[in-house]
Amino acid sequence: MTTTTAAPASRQKSKGSRSAFVTKHFGVLSISLVFVVLFVFFSVQADAFLSVDNLVNVLRQIAPTVIVAMAMTFVITTGQIDLSVGSVLGLSAAALGLWASSGSAVLALLLVLVLGLGIGLLTGALTAYGRLQSFIVTLAALTAVRGVALLVTEGYSAPIEAPVITALGQAKFLGLYVPTWIAIGVVLLAWYVFGKTRLGRYVVAVGSNAESLRRAGVDIRKIRMAVLGMTGIAAALAGILTAARLSSGSPNSGTMFELEVITAVVLGGTSLMGGRGSIIGSAIGALTLGIISNGLVLLGVDVYWVPIVQGIILVVAILLNSKIFSRFAGNAA
Repeated sequence: MTTTTAAPASRQKSKGSRSAFVTKHFGVLSISLVFVVLFVFFSVQADAFLSVDNLVNVLRQIAPTVIVAMAMTFVITTGQIDLSVGSVLGLSAAALGLWASSGSAVLALLLVLVLGLGIGLLTGALTAYGRLQSFIVTLAALTAVRGVALLVTEGYSAPIEAPVITALGQAKFLGLYVPTWIAIGVVLLAWYVFGKTRLGRYVVAVGSNAESLRRAGVDIRKIRMAVLGMTGIAAALAGILTAARLSSGSPNSGTMFELEVITAVVLGGTSLMGGRGSIIGSAIGALTLGIISNGLVLLGVDVYWVPIVQGIILVVAILLNSKIFSRFAGNAA
């Protein structure tokens, strides 16, 4: 009698555990499925897609998006957004070209990272302490920072010849380009901070219940400012890698880059309302966008269709994020 009643209870518990797991990781599982389907599709339809050289190049090209998507996951999880990352990337690339040609290459790299961090902290301070919406502040920064980049360069690209810098974008290690290894390191660091540290827990709490966290004695303004500082320095690093790969710092680099980053993060299951985020999901989302761009080009699709496809994907991702996930979670509960 005891055995027959215990068995159904055990099965029910197991079913509940699986349901809870799927609910918790729904975003990652869904984007992983999309990634696999697209990977198989392009592998069959495009002969060159599965070549080692092509896949290695895709990983290098998508590295800046992966890096900034890691920081953007923190920002969006707190309920904010950063629209300035593309412009910061462009200014960083241009500044690197100018500073590297007139002085120490290593010093130029450090100054660019400080520049990106400074812009991020400034927008963060205006948002957190100035009580302004991050959307408005970073939208203004998107225009102003791009304008500064064009002003200081007069619209021209600055060539980069320093081997220390070009190696960051063109050198290989164990078969992969340096930007890929840097992106892998950033993903691992972001995963640890987001899931294993107090800061990560605070980031989720700010997005889900900021008032309770404030009453617990945590200064949520510092958290909000810090995560925008993260996107600033991440965008600067992305600008360095982009300029290093092209051996040129262009003020026009990173145009519409913010759309690609936000799409990757939302695709990965991070909620635009805040309170829920996934580092691994964002990384897979960025990789998905990378193979879409690469696959469409290999299939002979006009390159101008790529941003159109990405825009459509963003709308669909937001729809799935706000509708299907909440319904799925409600049914599981």
